[in-house]
Amino acid sequence: AAAAGPAAAAGLWSEVNRCGQNGDFARALKSVNKILQISKDDVTALQCKVVCLIQNGNFKEALGIINTHTKVLTSDIIAFEKAYCEYRLNRIESALKTIQSASQQTDKLKELYGQVLYRLERYDDCLAAYRDLIRNSQDEYEEERKTNLSAVVAAQSTWEKVVPEDLGLREATYELCYNSACALIGQGKLNEAMKKLQKAEELCRQSLSEDSDVTEEDIEAELAIIHGQMAYIMQLQGRTEDALQLYNQIIKLKPTDVGLLAVIANNIITINKDQNVFDSKKKVKLTNAEGVEHKLSKKQLQAIEFNKALLAMYTNQADQCRKLSASLQSQSPEHLLPVLIQAAQLCREKQHAKAVGLLQDFADQHPANAAEIKLTMAQLKIAQGSVTKACMILRSIEELQHKPGMVSALVTMYSHEEDIDSAIEVFTQAIQWYQQFQARTNYGCCVFQPKSPVHLSLIREAANFKLKHGRKKEAISDLEELWKQNPKDVHTLAQLISAYSLVDPEKAKVLSKHLPSSDTLSLKVDVDALENSHGATYVRKKAGKLTGDNQQKEQGQGEVKKKKKKKKGKLPKNYDPKVTPDPERWLPMRERSYYRGRKKGKKKEQVGKGTQGSTTAGSSELDASRTASSPPTSPRPGSAAAVSATSNVIPPRHQKPAGAAATKKKQQQKKKKGSKGGW
Repeated sequence: AAAAGPAAAAGLWSEVNRCGQNGDFARALKSVNKILQISKDDVTALQCKVVCLIQNGNFKEALGIINTHTKVLTSDIIAFEKAYCEYRLNRIESALKTIQSASQQTDKLKELYGQVLYRLERYDDCLAAYRDLIRNSQDEYEEERKTNLSAVVAAQSTWEKVVPEDLGLREATYELCYNSACALIGQGKLNEAMKKLQKAEELCRQSLSEDSDVTEEDIEAELAIIHGQMAYIMQLQGRTEDALQLYNQIIKLKPTDVGLLAVIANNIITINKDQNVFDSKKKVKLTNAEGVEHKLSKKQLQAIEFNKALLAMYTNQADQCRKLSASLQSQSPEHLLPVLIQAAQLCREKQHAKAVGLLQDFADQHPANAAEIKLTMAQLKIAQGSVTKACMILRSIEELQHKPGMVSALVTMYSHEEDIDSAIEVFTQAIQWYQQFQARTNYGCCVFQPKSPVHLSLIREAANFKLKHGRKKEAISDLEELWKQNPKDVHTLAQLISAYSLVDPEKAKVLSKHLPSSDTLSLKVDVDALENSHGATYVRKKAGKLTGDNQQKEQGQGEVKKKKKKKKGKLPKNYDPKVTPDPERWLPMRERSYYRGRKKGKKKEQVGKGTQGSTTAGSSELDASRTASSPPTSPRPGSAAAVSATSNVIPPRHQKPAGAAATKKKQQQKKKKGSKGGW
C-alpha cells in the first residue's frame, strides 16, 4: 500500500499536466484533489489547486485555500495568485498591500500593480509603472501595455484635466484610437475626437471581420462602447436628438457591460431633465445593476447619484431626495451640489427662508466655496422680491464685488430700486479699488502710468450713469479724468462741454476751443453709394429717361392736376327725381333723428288664448292697423299692387316718415291690448 501511493500520485501528476496543457482545468482539479488526499500539505498540489480554481473563476475559494494554508503557501510563493484573487474580488486595497509586501517584484506583479493603481485612480503612479514595464520588458504583450498606457493618459485628461503628453504611440488598433479620442474629449476637442472614433470603428470592423467565427451581432456589441462615446460627443455639441437615438440603439443591443449601460442611462436622464420623467425612472434602474460600482470611476458614480437626487426632486419624492443628497454630502462635505439640491427641494416646498439659512451655514463652514453659494442666495432673494438684500449679499463677495459684471449687475438692481446713491457708491468703490490695485502694481515707479482699459471703462460708465440721473457735477470730474487720459478723445470732450454748459457755460466755451475744426472732421462720403448700400432704410429711386409726357409733367409741376372723371353712381330702384331725398339717408338707422327702436313682439300679436293651433275670434278686432283711423304705413317690400294703387306714396329712402309720434302711440296701445290676451 505504501508503494502504491507514490505510483498513484505519479499517474495523477501526469493527468494534471496533460489537462493543464489542454486547458481542461476542471478535470485537472479533480486529479489535484486526489493528490491532496494522498499528501494534504503538498505545496505544489496546493499551488496547482489555486491555479485551477482561478482559471475556473472560483476566486473566493482560491483565496480561502491560500489563507487556510498560510504556513505552507507563504507570500513569496503565491503572492501573485493571492493579489490577483483580491483584485478580481474587488478588494483593491488588499491587493495593493499584498503586492507591496512581496519580497520579489516579478513582471507579473508589476503588471497587476499597474492595474491596481488604475482602479485606485492613482494615475501618475500608474503612468510611471507602465512606462517602466514598457521600457524593461520585451514580449508579445507589448501592444496591450501600450493600450493600457494610453488609457491612463485618457483618464488623466478626462478626470484630472491634465493636458496629455504625446506618447508617440502608433494608433494601429481600435483600442488605441478609442483611448486617443477619450483624451481629446477631455481637452474639449470634440470634432477631432469624433474623427478618431470613426477611425476606431473602421479598424474594429476590419479586425473582427477577419475572424470567421465572429458574427455581425458580436461586432455591434464590440462597437457599442465606441458608439456610446460618439453619442456623448453629440450630446456635448447640443445634438440631443441624434444622441438620444444612438443611446437607445445601444440599449436595444443589451450589452453585457453594466458600466456602459449605466453611463448611457445616466446620459439619457440628463437629456430628459424634468421632462419625460417616466422614461427616466425606467432608465435609472440600469444604474442600480450589480457590479456597477466596480466598473465606473468615482466621479462617474457621483454624477449618477446627483442625477438620482434630482430625479427624485422632479418626481416630488421629497424624502428620497433629502436622503440621497444627505448621503452625498456625507461622502463629499465640501461639494456644492448636495447642498444646492437640498436648497432647491426646500424652495419647491415654499421654505425659502430655510433654504437661505442652509446655504448660509454651508458658506460659513466652507469659505472656499462661499462665492457660488452666495450667488445662489442672492438669486433666491431676488425671486422673493428682496432686491436690496440680494445686493447686500452680492457686495459681500470680496473676490467678485469689483468685477465689471458684478458692478453692472449691482448698478442695474439699485437702479431698479431707484437707489441712485447706492449705485454711484458701487461705481466709486470699484474705481478706487482699481486705482489702489494699479498703485500696488506700479509701486516705486514715478513716471505717468495710463489706466487699464477696465478702469477707464468703469469711469466712463459711471460718468454716463451720473449724467443720465442728473448728477452733472459728479459726472464732470469723471469726464475730466477720462479726457486727461486721452486728450484726443473728441467724444469725451463733447460730453464734458455738454455737462459744463448746464453748470458753467463760460467753462464750456473755453473747452469748446479744443474741439477740432469742421474741416478736419469732414469725411469723404459717397452719398449715392451709401443710400444704395445693403440695409439702407431709404433708397432714392434712380432717375429714368424722361419721355415727352414726363417732361411736360416736370415742366408743369405748378399747374393744377387734371381731375379724374368720376363714374356715375347707381340710383336705387325706387328712386323718384321729383321727391327731395332724405338728408339723413347716409346715417345708420340707429343714428337718425326719427329712429324709435325696433318693433318688439311682432309675433306676439298672433298668439292668443285657446288650444294649440287655433285662432281667437276677436283677433281682427284687436289689430289696430285695420282700424279706419290708422294712417297708411310704408309699403311692404315686394307688394307691387300696393305701390301701383297709391301713386302719391313717397319712397321710404327719400322722405322722413310722417306720424312717427302717432305710430309710437299706437304701438303702446297694441302692447296694452296684447297684455290683456294672457301674456
